[in-house]
Amino acid sequence: MTDRPILFSAPMVRALLDGRKTQTRRIMKAQPPKKEDFRGSVFGLCPAVAEGVKMYSLNQYKHLPKHPTKWDLDGSVGVARTAGFPMEYDARFAVGDRLWVKESWRAHRAYDQYRPGLIGTESRIWYEADGRDNCDQHGKGRPSIFMPRWASRLTLVVTDVRIERLKACSEADALAEGAYRGKASGRIADNHAAMCLGDWFASARRWYADLWDRINGPGAWDANPWVVAVSFDVIKENIDSPGMEARHG
Repeated sequence: MTDRPILFSAPMVRALLDGRKTQTRRIMKAQPPKKEDFRGSVFGLCPAVAEGVKMYSLNQYKHLPKHPTKWDLDGSVGVARTAGFPMEYDARFAVGDRLWVKESWRAHRAYDQYRPGLIGTESRIWYEADGRDNCDQHGKGRPSIFMPRWASRLTLVVTDVRIERLKACSEADALAEGAYRGKASGRIADNHAAMCLGDWFASARRWYADLWDRINGPGAWDANPWVVAVSFDVIKENIDSPGMEARHG
């Protein structure tokens, strides 16, 4: 079991809090090379493989099914008598891992000149996902990446990890990515406000494809990269709280 931080945007934090989001997909850092990337001898190609990916000798190919952290390339890759190469990857997540959520936040205004690491744990924290209030005590906005562990209010306990192509995401998977579904219409949107403005989709999968492109840039969905699909239980507590210790101590 590993504890690690994970970043979410304010809308996705809202989906976590509302119970709509129990999955997330992250692009694999090491993507297997495409068939067209192979030219000539495989031994000359090894240095070009992304860091963290290991090429296995062909006599180990038969062992691939025994290793859940390896994949192979479909079809010929231009090397005689070879159907593919097992490759080792780092999924970054494993069942049982605890992920503490980092989100956009604000501390008390008295700490505006302080680095996040110097902010006292006694400071009240405001979260952007909760919307703005009329309080005049909160300070400047701070990006999620700078949230300290003690300020996190959500912990995700990983229950399943899959390595798959992005477009393998099913309708049920897309719903679990945080889609908002209208109770009467069944239409899909980011949230109720977007639904009222007419910014909705006929299916959760179409919504998720649009969301993916908004986050990662135009054409990102069609690129269909390998991703790690992580399912989790959402615990509305800090990772170091007594409640978490009681659950997983």
